[in-house]
Amino acid sequence: MPISELPTDTAWQFAMSNIKFGLGVASEIGYDLKKLGIENCLIVTDSVMVKIGLVDKIVQPIKEQNISVTIWDKVEPEPSLKSMQDCIDEFKDINFDGFVAFGGGSVIDSAKVIALVLTHGGKILDYMPAPFGDGKKIPGPFKPLIAVPTTSGTGSETSPSSVITFPEKLVKGALFCGRPTLGILDPLLTVTMPPSVTAATGMDALVHAIEAYFVRPYTTRPKPTTPPERPVFTGSTELTDIFAEKAIELIGKYLRLAVNNGNNLEARSGMLLASFLAGAAFTNAGVCTVHAMAYPVGGQWHTPHGITNAVILPAVVEFNIPGAPERFAHIAQLLGENVQGLSVIEAAQKSVNAIIQLSKDIGMPYGLEAPPFNVKEEDIARSAADTFKIQRLLYLNPVPITENDLNKMFRRAMRNWTPT
Repeated sequence: MPISELPTDTAWQFAMSNIKFGLGVASEIGYDLKKLGIENCLIVTDSVMVKIGLVDKIVQPIKEQNISVTIWDKVEPEPSLKSMQDCIDEFKDINFDGFVAFGGGSVIDSAKVIALVLTHGGKILDYMPAPFGDGKKIPGPFKPLIAVPTTSGTGSETSPSSVITFPEKLVKGALFCGRPTLGILDPLLTVTMPPSVTAATGMDALVHAIEAYFVRPYTTRPKPTTPPERPVFTGSTELTDIFAEKAIELIGKYLRLAVNNGNNLEARSGMLLASFLAGAAFTNAGVCTVHAMAYPVGGQWHTPHGITNAVILPAVVEFNIPGAPERFAHIAQLLGENVQGLSVIEAAQKSVNAIIQLSKDIGMPYGLEAPPFNVKEEDIARSAADTFKIQRLLYLNPVPITENDLNKMFRRAMRNWTPT
């Protein structure tokens, strides 16, 4: 059969930000900005980064290059549309020629949106897809943005999307606004993360890697009529598999160590690298049901994204084992489980056990019925219905999903283990 007549896609593409990694590389940011031709930059960060003095570590080398610096430190956790628009409104008349995002995923997501609108004008809702906004086509890339993560979880330094919270609607939406020009990954900047943040962001990275690994392969996706119709999330590929596998292995090896001893630079380096690898994997292959379920939960109960993902993950993995048993068996091995002598299905089931044990060891909530969620039985049907609307993610799941399946998964996620 000619390739032109095949019903499924035969091509994939892989994109990521330029990355610089290593202990102390944040001190080179002035050089990196100067190399990009930036003379007047806006640093987007949050008040905690300013309070603990971390921002000073990049302001000094930037000023040494005679680059003008303005700091906006009002990024919120799980940032709202209003918080991002407030920054845009404050600086819309200033002609910055570059941006720096310094902080966690919320900061980097905010900076991408801010850079987009300050570059091209208008309001955020002009570019947000329906049903949130007008879905206006983005004219082109934003001005140079350097992302400097201080957490190890979101992979936002290589992601083209930003998550925006709409608190009045109790939902979150994503805007695909472009990837940072450069990500500077300095493990020294992550040692200040408290254990709880280390745990939550680390589990977020694990979910990114695992979902990127078990989503449907690109060869199962309907072939686009034209190249521009090929989706951003193409499904798993040979390259995304390599990134995802290494990320899972590193997280299984280093997350417990990083939570228990934040000054362990080997563990911090391993987790920061894992976060990036997982980010590169999922922003090409895609994510599916864990994230689809997490969006209504996070919007309704205002819970941190990493913790929400972590609590939902075991139920989704368990549901999907029949659709990709060999993959889940390999995930179990990568997380340190001994699967010798087991059948593929038995080995795959070990992946659920490994995820639950890791979650217990680093202090994750035991389920959706636990704080900070406190989800009730009567909340499940609405959460399942809201999740079922997110077909752009659910279509990548290796097993077809009904709304009733989502009900069962939410019910399973209410308690991953019995608290003591």
